[in-house]
Amino acid sequence: MIEIEGLVENIVFRNEENGYTVIKLRHNNELISVVGTMPYISEGIRIKVSGEWVVHPTFGQQIKLTGYEEVKPNTIEGIEKYLASGLIPGIGPVTAKKIVEKFGKDTLEIIEMNPERLTEVDGIGEKKAQRISEAFNEQRELRNVLIFLQSYGISTNLGIKIFKRYGNETIRVVKENPYRLCDEVNGIGFKTADKIARSIGTDLTSKYRIRAGIKYVLANCISNGHVYLPKLELLEEAYKLLNIPYELIENEIISLIESKDVVRDDIDNQEVYYLSPYYFAELKVAKKLIELSLQTIKEDLEWIDKEIKDFERENNIKLADEQREAIIKAVSNGVCVITGGPGTGKTTIIKCIIKIFNKKGLEVALCAPTGRAAKRITEATLEEAKTIHRLLEMEFLESENGPCFARDEYNPLDQDVIIVDEASMVDILLMNSLLKAIDMGKRLIIVGDVDQLPSVGPGNVLRDIIESKGVVVVRLNRVFRQKNESLIAINAHKINNGEMPFLNEKDKDFFFIQKNNPQDILEEILNLVDRRLPSFKEGFDPLKDIQVLSPMRKGENGVLNLNKELQRILNPPSSKKAEKEVRDMIFREGDKVMQTKNNYSLQWEGDFSIDGQGVGVFNGDIGFIEKIDDEEQKVTVAFDDKRVVYDFSNLDELDLAYAITIHKSQGSEFPVIVVPVSFGPPMLMTRNLIYTAVTRAKKLVVLVGMKQALSFMISNDKTFNRFSGLKNRIIDVISSIK
Repeated sequence: MIEIEGLVENIVFRNEENGYTVIKLRHNNELISVVGTMPYISEGIRIKVSGEWVVHPTFGQQIKLTGYEEVKPNTIEGIEKYLASGLIPGIGPVTAKKIVEKFGKDTLEIIEMNPERLTEVDGIGEKKAQRISEAFNEQRELRNVLIFLQSYGISTNLGIKIFKRYGNETIRVVKENPYRLCDEVNGIGFKTADKIARSIGTDLTSKYRIRAGIKYVLANCISNGHVYLPKLELLEEAYKLLNIPYELIENEIISLIESKDVVRDDIDNQEVYYLSPYYFAELKVAKKLIELSLQTIKEDLEWIDKEIKDFERENNIKLADEQREAIIKAVSNGVCVITGGPGTGKTTIIKCIIKIFNKKGLEVALCAPTGRAAKRITEATLEEAKTIHRLLEMEFLESENGPCFARDEYNPLDQDVIIVDEASMVDILLMNSLLKAIDMGKRLIIVGDVDQLPSVGPGNVLRDIIESKGVVVVRLNRVFRQKNESLIAINAHKINNGEMPFLNEKDKDFFFIQKNNPQDILEEILNLVDRRLPSFKEGFDPLKDIQVLSPMRKGENGVLNLNKELQRILNPPSSKKAEKEVRDMIFREGDKVMQTKNNYSLQWEGDFSIDGQGVGVFNGDIGFIEKIDDEEQKVTVAFDDKRVVYDFSNLDELDLAYAITIHKSQGSEFPVIVVPVSFGPPMLMTRNLIYTAVTRAKKLVVLVGMKQALSFMISNDKTFNRFSGLKNRIIDVISSIK
């Protein structure tokens, strides 16, 4: 065992997930390689390491680390390098030099004990001095926490999140009951908490462990789109996870029911279990939908017919009978669902409905589940649309650890009519929040394509409402003649009907390029995005106009590999572009990125289209990295209508988005979509998946791959059923009224 002290001159390699790091340590004017797990390390700091000398076959002699500790620098040069390392937000090389020139060897003591004196340095005011001092002290506490957590395999980024939640209480909380982390820290699941618990000797049959495991199984089913689990599936999954007798699991299920964390119910003669919020959300949605739908609304049908004719004349169009039916039913009922595929005239119907309600002096709120969907319907109707979250005036409360809405049953929406577009994307919790804010006397119009993929979140809300037959539904089947004879809508309907689309017709907008192996598919996609499509007659922008959509994440043509390859050609490394490595991914200024989970606490500032500030960035939002600031440890991302500043610790919520999964594309439209088509897992080779992909395109569809695979997808109309009880709830409410 050896011990040496030195300055971290260079971080050669670092894995942010597990903390494994390779550094160059300067000791007595000699550079020494040190390798091992270092959860908290930065260039410029002084450390004392202990370990053993080993000889690597490629890299030669190095120290294999067994432990290390930070040593306060004791020279002016060392202090300056330490402060300039980026370890303390707000201090970069320039500021560090100024501070050290002013205070010399007393610098660290001044920052820690007399931070007000920092204002003596040019460019540092009272607020910045306070921030620097707080960050300095916080970093010291954080270092101890990260080293403690690293011994349990918790990554640096997750460790920072845990520290933000519990502060200097972190170590105590983790030792007392690590399963708290599952409920209270986003990103910590049962398996991580269980690993910690096992390491500190928690018994396998601990009630905390069993209850956390049961809730984890139910939460995992929710992340897969289900709302509940049948008893048999719950017991089997919990047994596989916990490896304890079924009897102990059943006992703790009863305890969770008694504590109101879990609800037991019967659906279709089957015993099922819910996490409580999802059970009550289904009950409330069913009850409110039927209450709204049973309102007596008296309308002058002759007047409505006259308004429809006026709309036709003003827009020089002739509405189809089913469009007229949709408008009349939407205007004359408390709740109306309008469903149809692309090109069936849903947007035209919305425009006419809004015109009629405005003529009646009624105020209309137009909304959609995502920012991109709201922007699309705004552009199509020339009426302002908001996200549902923004319409409900979303707030974030730390105490709730999730979103809260200012608009609810106690403070309902002011508008008389609520129109929800892209309703197939609305999950059960969001629909419940929306309905709570619509009081009696108001009307609800739900518009969407039921044949698209269901929502990313839990439930199958649109399909359940339609199949319950509890509210008025109008189905649009007629596809209208497209501008310039576009094949996109026509082919979407052919696919939805199980037919092969028209391919490669001259001067059309729907193409298939045959390639017979994954490598050729990849090379053709790169060629299309980088060269062929930008030089096409419309000159498509590779970043803003073209979106690659893949059925899967992994594999040569999965989004992970596609993003690496597309980033390499569209946004290569440059000395003028700052970078930040996260997981196995490099983020670079100019990169196209996507938010991968709902974060209700992230603050944003609006651009020209949205004034002011707000909170909340959502799963599927796409933007571009404007700035990476190593000194402040922040990344600025410009989304469609807002700018968001991320801490480095939140970057695990972003992915590159040159290519995204078809699931993530729901609710968005792109001028051009490019899709790799090859054989894969059957659940990713379905008709509604390729249908959803095709319906994302506004101007051009390019499929690249194997025709046999495309044919298989179109013929495979198997849908993987979700455990969702809303349909049954609606039927039960109707039965109770009768």
